[in-house]
Amino acid sequence: MTAKQRIIQVGSYAGSPTANDRLARDYDVVELWKYPDRKAALAEHGTGITALVTSASFGCTAEMIEALPDLKAICSWGVGYETLDIAAAQRRGIQVSNTPDVLTDCVADLAWGLMIAAARRIAYGDRFVRSGAWGQVHGSIPLGSRVSGKKLGIVGLGRIGQAIAKRGTGFDMDVRYHSRRPRDDAPYRYEASLVDLAAWADFLVVATVGGPATYHLISREVLEALGPKGTIINIARGPVIDEAALIQALQAGKVGSAALDVFEHEPKVPDELKANDNLVLLPHIGSATYETRSEMENLMIANLESFLATGKVITPVTE
Repeated sequence: MTAKQRIIQVGSYAGSPTANDRLARDYDVVELWKYPDRKAALAEHGTGITALVTSASFGCTAEMIEALPDLKAICSWGVGYETLDIAAAQRRGIQVSNTPDVLTDCVADLAWGLMIAAARRIAYGDRFVRSGAWGQVHGSIPLGSRVSGKKLGIVGLGRIGQAIAKRGTGFDMDVRYHSRRPRDDAPYRYEASLVDLAAWADFLVVATVGGPATYHLISREVLEALGPKGTIINIARGPVIDEAALIQALQAGKVGSAALDVFEHEPKVPDELKANDNLVLLPHIGSATYETRSEMENLMIANLESFLATGKVITPVTE
């Protein structure tokens, strides 16, 4: 009987249908999250391990990489990699993979769900009906805004940003975008200034990567440029928006509404956001469908299998 290849799994994949079972079946897994002293566990079990599996939620720090002298590959579940120390991995020649493409459509769909929910006050209307207020008060809920034919600004025109933009054309929207540089293959107008994009847009969707380079990219200035009739939607990473500035802008009426799937200090959500009826709030579920989570799991495991068989991952992070 062939001995199983030993790997390290940083955290339990609670959001993936069968990932934990598949990894345990096919590999000798060091389940790092079960050890109270991770440093001691890495020292005890780390020698000889060439592959580690993780996610953006669990991360992989420079200290962890340093504790694994034989590590050659980090296979991450999900598209985000801001919590993986890419620079530390690159210095050691360690390959890092993520699971792009397979979650693009579901995240783009959710961005549109949030946009329409905010514009048409769907979450507010749901609470209104459930509370029994319908028919007990004069009139109904405040009027919403039309989405079709409006101006859509997108921050970050990667895979997901492009999918959101494509859906916008189906709603007869004028689409513009801001990113680190213009794309030659994009049929949409590029705005070099994020403030100018916000001032132009009716809806501003944040679809950029997370990490230090985009920390608080959506600043007080950007929010105030969006204005009292504007709506901001975030399906990227929470820290891209200055959350304190967003709360203040909403309370002062300087931003019309917001729809958020991500937050700056997850899972903590400020009470000021929870109490505001001009918000739609979701618990970071952009990829949370049976189909997408299954495909993410398959690609993460395929990257691991490919590395162990050929020495190369399938979808490397290149940065």
